[in-house]
Amino acid sequence: MKLLLNGYGRMGRMIEDIASNDPELEIVGKIDPLLPPWAGEQAPDGILDFSLPEGLDTSLSLAKKYDCPLLVGTTGLTGEARQKIRELARTVPVMAEANYSLGVAVLKSAVCMAARALGENFDIEIVETHHRKKVDAPSGTALMLKDAADDGRNKPVICGRQGRTGERGSEIAIHALRGGTVAGEHSVMFLGDSETLEFRHFAESRRIFALGALKAIKWLSGKPAGLYTMDDLMEDNK
Repeated sequence: MKLLLNGYGRMGRMIEDIASNDPELEIVGKIDPLLPPWAGEQAPDGILDFSLPEGLDTSLSLAKKYDCPLLVGTTGLTGEARQKIRELARTVPVMAEANYSLGVAVLKSAVCMAARALGENFDIEIVETHHRKKVDAPSGTALMLKDAADDGRNKPVICGRQGRTGERGSEIAIHALRGGTVAGEHSVMFLGDSETLEFRHFAESRRIFALGALKAIKWLSGKPAGLYTMDDLMEDNK
């Protein structure tokens, strides 16, 4: 499978390193502001976007041009960008996730199950920790877990607390910590009367995200047009 990388930062280099040891994969091009322009010598069978939000349009246009699957791992996307992704998914298979760790996919399902079982009687707090160079907060994974914990209730969301906040309400609170070289840590806490249930995922290396992304782009190959999630991949692999 011939792959094109849009974004050649830490994740892009990690993906290239893993793909170079996989006989089923070949990186045929890389797009990045710090690299020479990609000449398009070989048509890709799939595109992985781990660029910046402003780089997404390039991936969308190339996926449409080559009629190939697109996997988006870029976070901090606007509502307009997500609408463009949905529009592209009418013609090619697309997956756009904030986190491609298989462990996080299981965590998301567990959080959703807990939210449904526990109902309104538990307060929900989310804490995420990332390395000092991460530029967006809260993390895309934290926002994904917020949606899972909310379970369609449309609870208000706050990011951190400061000052005299008054008694806690029905909100879901997200707290972002930044420092060191932490690849990613996420905790979701359900706090009830006299008991607390906590779900936690700790990423020791970005390698798990790259492995999951490559597993996902392989899975997307040959799928009909549509917008897919890691939940679909996990369900298909049961």
